[in-house]
Amino acid sequence: MSTSQSSTLKIGIVGFGSFGQFLAKTMIKQGHNLTATSRTDYSNSCLQLGIQFFRDVRMFIEANNDVILICTSILSFSEVLRSMPLACLKRQTTLFVDVLSVKEHPRDLLLQVLPEESDILCTHPMFGPDSGKNGWKDLTFMYDKVRIRDEATCSSFLHIFAEEGCKMLQMSCEEHDKIAAKSQFITHTIGRTLAEMNIESTTIDTKGFQTLTQLKETTMRDSFDLYSGLFIHNRFATQELENLQHALHKVKEMLVQRMSEELGPEED
Repeated sequence: MSTSQSSTLKIGIVGFGSFGQFLAKTMIKQGHNLTATSRTDYSNSCLQLGIQFFRDVRMFIEANNDVILICTSILSFSEVLRSMPLACLKRQTTLFVDVLSVKEHPRDLLLQVLPEESDILCTHPMFGPDSGKNGWKDLTFMYDKVRIRDEATCSSFLHIFAEEGCKMLQMSCEEHDKIAAKSQFITHTIGRTLAEMNIESTTIDTKGFQTLTQLKETTMRDSFDLYSGLFIHNRFATQELENLQHALHKVKEMLVQRMSEELGPEED
């Protein structure tokens, strides 16, 4: 690690499911010191990784972390954040970081709930355990410095991803959600629609259809909680869903019109 650009951080992870563990492995590889807490007991997994696991959230908060990285689901984020005994923070300028797939929702909650002294960095790694299993090079890492006083700690945290070769993209939470509603949410919606249609590979698949079946399979590996979170907590998603419905209706109208022109009116 280049000490001129980064320093060793003490990072506490809240929510040590598959995504939290995925991030933790790279952070440990880089030499950072990690602690974790979660509703599920991950003490054995943490033991194998060399991470101190706290069943007691109060003890976790009192562990004097430089960074508290919240890796919960979108739907449980509010409950988890509000249940944290933040008055027990030892370090006044603790940097709080979220990694949710929506951004205005965690930003607003963090600003509302955290002590004024706490720093806030909202991020969205545009990859996960599947797409990032062979490394993070050229994968996009979006971030918004919502409230940063301790630039050194923030820079050291961002350097974790820059060092792995991520494309570092600074963007406002609002702009992220506008774009994500048109891209990520629509992708998940199409994938789940195809799953509802029970599409399966055939003996005469075109390349295009193979892409669709792959989209369905990839999408369905994510939970419905994630998908519904992308809808409920992104204020731009409702309009995009309506746009999709309107577009499908428009395409159907065009087909019916062409069929009428080609076949003529039906005789009684």
